[in-house]
Amino acid sequence: MTMEMVEKNKTYTEIEIFQQPEVWKKVFEEIQGQRDGIGKFLSSHLSNANTTILLTGAGSSAFVGESVELVIAEATGLNTRAIATTDLVTHPEAVDPLSDTPVILISFARSGNSPESVETVKLLEARLGKLKHLVITCNPDGALAKMAERDSSTHYCIVLPEETNDKSLAMTSSFSSMLLSSLLVFNLDKLDEAQAWVEHVGKETSKIFDNVEFLKDLARLDFDRAIFLGSGPLLGIANECHLKLQELTDGQVICKHDSCLGFRHGPRAVVKENTLLVFFLSPDAHVAKYENDLVSSIVQGGGYLDMVLVGQESESMESNYMVPVNKHPNDVAGVFILPYVVIGQLLGLYKSQELGLNPDNPSVNGAISRVVQGVTIYQK
Repeated sequence: MTMEMVEKNKTYTEIEIFQQPEVWKKVFEEIQGQRDGIGKFLSSHLSNANTTILLTGAGSSAFVGESVELVIAEATGLNTRAIATTDLVTHPEAVDPLSDTPVILISFARSGNSPESVETVKLLEARLGKLKHLVITCNPDGALAKMAERDSSTHYCIVLPEETNDKSLAMTSSFSSMLLSSLLVFNLDKLDEAQAWVEHVGKETSKIFDNVEFLKDLARLDFDRAIFLGSGPLLGIANECHLKLQELTDGQVICKHDSCLGFRHGPRAVVKENTLLVFFLSPDAHVAKYENDLVSSIVQGGGYLDMVLVGQESESMESNYMVPVNKHPNDVAGVFILPYVVIGQLLGLYKSQELGLNPDNPSVNGAISRVVQGVTIYQK
């Protein structure tokens, strides 16, 4: 489905959110088609137990790395670190301890033109030895994609389907598609099984889309604070969702994210009567015990506007809003986190509309833009 084929009364943001289950199928096909090339490019480093995988990006692209860090570490058995390019540009010495080890740098980028992302590659190439650079981008014409063309022995670029290159300000299809592709890249030996996982998360997401009225109802509530809570891979998703709601409402809704245990250590003080709480519940039974305790504690304490529980249904938890998300029983790649992503996207879309903003460009004073502006790169 091209943008030209869509009804004129829909925003790009809405189109790009709702197209995701179909786009994920195309992402899978893209990775499947490049399986041999990707595997050959990464094989020497992946087989070395001393290799470090660095996951980088700016803004939402950085949150992709946060979301997949633990899953990739488990899949590869390698030291895996998510470090935002916005941190590496100011403190490149953070990678100096890796100078004597093989490194796989993964750059996540919708446009591939963020100044920090381009500078990060230059800095790391200068400071590190045995570097393999994998670019996962939505834009074939971006600066990162062009950099990858210069040397196929050290660079490899995966350009995702055209639909992932969001036209709207907020990253939606681009975020989830880069996330999915990175999980598939480090599970190339399981791609045959992965097709069923991708179809499953698409169906789970479509179920959410078929029942969006409750999210529209939530958007009508009078809240100006929202907190997204998740643990493990879902902590990165909570981070992305907090940004999505905050930027799509032009900061009129101030958002926060935390882990379920971390939230108890001070951040819980932000909960007031105008606060919406969104819990991303883990399918892991061990993690669920801690989440159950926190939900029960907050329910008993009260003092918040409303609560949304997202995940596998639990009789021990009660909420006005429960969004069931079921994990595929054989999913070992972590793709189960994809349906959670759309909760923040949809809340951001509907709250933006409720506030009379344009979701495609919600920043009234132009403080934020699709590609960050005004960043000067300084040499250290």
